[in-house]
Amino acid sequence: MPEGDTIHYAANRIRPVLEGRIPDDLRTPHPRLRGDRWPDRLQGRAVTGVDAHGKHLLLRFEGDLVVHSHLRMTGSWGVHPVGERWQRVPRRAWLVIRVGGTEVVQFDGPVLELMTAGRARADQRIAGLGPDIVAGDGLDEARFLRRLREDDPTRTIGDALLDQRTIAGLGTVWRTEACWAAGIDPHRPTGQVSDAEALAAVRDVRPRMQLSARTGADAHGRTCYGRRGRPCARCGTPIRGGQLGDDNRPVFWCPGCQS
Repeated sequence: MPEGDTIHYAANRIRPVLEGRIPDDLRTPHPRLRGDRWPDRLQGRAVTGVDAHGKHLLLRFEGDLVVHSHLRMTGSWGVHPVGERWQRVPRRAWLVIRVGGTEVVQFDGPVLELMTAGRARADQRIAGLGPDIVAGDGLDEARFLRRLREDDPTRTIGDALLDQRTIAGLGTVWRTEACWAAGIDPHRPTGQVSDAEALAAVRDVRPRMQLSARTGADAHGRTCYGRRGRPCARCGTPIRGGQLGDDNRPVFWCPGCQS
């Protein structure tokens, strides 16, 4: 699943193309959207903002209309000069917006919906999100800790860091790297993780995620994620791997230096 840095990078690429502009053409070629009349409802409306929060991307149009996207495991956004071959085959495009010589394309959904701005503000998938770890205006650390402590203290820290209501934007890769950087076993109960340790984890990966959001570069470093059986870069102990949480998401850790 694309993590918060990937979504912010997509927003940063889309914003200079669409923001303040009225699309020359807007199409919804996927059969699921054809009956919703998006081209008619958005015709003549300028894009007033392109926002990312955690793993959600919002295209705001005049008239208080918002296109909400969540890519889950399959989706992606592309920005292409008109006539250039798309990154995926055309039949996988759900939304195509053309401004001048550039097309913004959303592929493979699966969450793509047009709603009013009021509904977007009230929607708990968006309104219920925790502080965005990638946001450039500073991380609300107090809010992050408050939400972490409001959660079940027996829940593992590795699972808690994936809860978008606690902190928005972390996925399995950055979760692994955050726990490794702070020396925390992801299986440790949250109630046994100090505030200083929890903050150390998110503070380490935040600037790397911001770099990835700005440049699109893979800033993970992969000190731990996907390295099962390979020596830990810090202590040399072989990295272990498994699944964690109700969703059995992949997790990696060093049994030698993460406790």
